[in-house]
Amino acid sequence: MKIIAAPAQTVWAELSAVANFVEWNPFITSVQGDLVAGSRLKVRIAPPGGRSMTFRPTITVVQEGKRLEWLGRLVLPGVFDGRHSFLVEDLGGGVTRLTQAEEFSGVLVPFTRTILERTRAGFEAMNEVLRLRAELRTPAGFQR
Repeated sequence: MKIIAAPAQTVWAELSAVANFVEWNPFITSVQGDLVAGSRLKVRIAPPGGRSMTFRPTITVVQEGKRLEWLGRLVLPGVFDGRHSFLVEDLGGGVTRLTQAEEFSGVLVPFTRTILERTRAGFEAMNEVLRLRAELRTPAGFQR
């Protein structure tokens, strides 16, 4: 979770402009595809201290301005599945809470502790850079 001193629409605009991730995102370095429920993305991540990898999650939820969720799978369902969500909440006064959640399931999960720790660190780094970008895009004098 990250509290951001910027309006929710500014945070969502940065988060949903996935084609721009290559310019600023230290963890999700590339996203190809449209944010439409049912569609597949091509996502490249660069975990801190780990090797980059590409996966193709399916978007399961898009609530414009509020929530984005996808489901990624390794090989077959039940082997290693990851459901990731981004939730943007307007706390009022130009303050936003960004929550990222990841739920992993499958037979390989018990053997992936290091990968999961690196993934968490990557999302935390992404959240911090996203906070900085959104706050820099908030006009001076904006009422908080």
